[in-house]
Amino acid sequence: MPQENHRQGGGPRFAHPVDKAKDFRGTASRLFAYLGGHRVAMLVAVVCAIASTVFSVVGPKVLGQATTELYTGMVAQVQGTGGIDLGRIGTILLTLLAIYLASAAMGFLQGWIMASVTQRVTYGLRAQVAEKISRIELSYFDSEGHSKGDVLSRITNDVDTLGTSLNQSVTQLITSAAQLVGVLVMMVTISLPLTGITLLTLPISLGIVGAVVSRSQKWFKAQQSTLGKVNGIVEEDFAGQEVIQVFARADVSVDEFDESNDALYESAWKSQFLSGLMQPAMSFVGNLGYVGVVVVGAALAVQGQHRRR
Repeated sequence: MPQENHRQGGGPRFAHPVDKAKDFRGTASRLFAYLGGHRVAMLVAVVCAIASTVFSVVGPKVLGQATTELYTGMVAQVQGTGGIDLGRIGTILLTLLAIYLASAAMGFLQGWIMASVTQRVTYGLRAQVAEKISRIELSYFDSEGHSKGDVLSRITNDVDTLGTSLNQSVTQLITSAAQLVGVLVMMVTISLPLTGITLLTLPISLGIVGAVVSRSQKWFKAQQSTLGKVNGIVEEDFAGQEVIQVFARADVSVDEFDESNDALYESAWKSQFLSGLMQPAMSFVGNLGYVGVVVVGAALAVQGQHRRR
């Protein structure tokens, strides 16, 4: 059970700072230990993810063989020395189809395994959190900064966030690493100058990612914080309607909700807007790399034609 974040200071209701993890390594080790019962399934998922990536990387190389065979046959047909070997091209295309089918099958199996594992993990975590909350003294909820809505947010949002991270981030990390190594090897075997042009875009991409993350991270933290505040206000105000009416606190409650709701709106749209800039910026950098590869590749092709002449 993760440690509860303790509020500090004597500010307004539900206000609390967003603390960073006090022991990231310890928390990570506890999480991996918690996943120990699913170690075999996760290992199979990782192997499937790597296999799917390898198949998808090898596919374009095989497709290039079919293109080369077609080009060679057309040149031979024009020169009157031969023709297009359709049988050879058909064999290559069937091999390519088998590779892509294997990649899709491995990807499907990996996704199915990870989805099953993460749902079992989140189910167990949510049950354990609910069991612990049922044993917490009422004074915990009556103390400042421990609203019922915030506790409910911990049960739902935090556990769901962990499940989403396990389902996507872990396999995405393995897949991206395997894809990076595989694509790099393929690029080097095809053309070293073109590989160098492509690698020049990496520092630009890293700079853009760093700039966007550094600006959007604080708004994502604020979004999670204000989400707990809004949940707390809604849950407590609806449960305490009679008390609010007796003490004429309706206007105050509405003002508190509006203030937290405005803060949630501001942090949500800023975080989503900044994170949404990532895709078009990376596409722009990718297009720059594409143009560089086309220009340099065309120059190399022209030089190769001159040398053959």
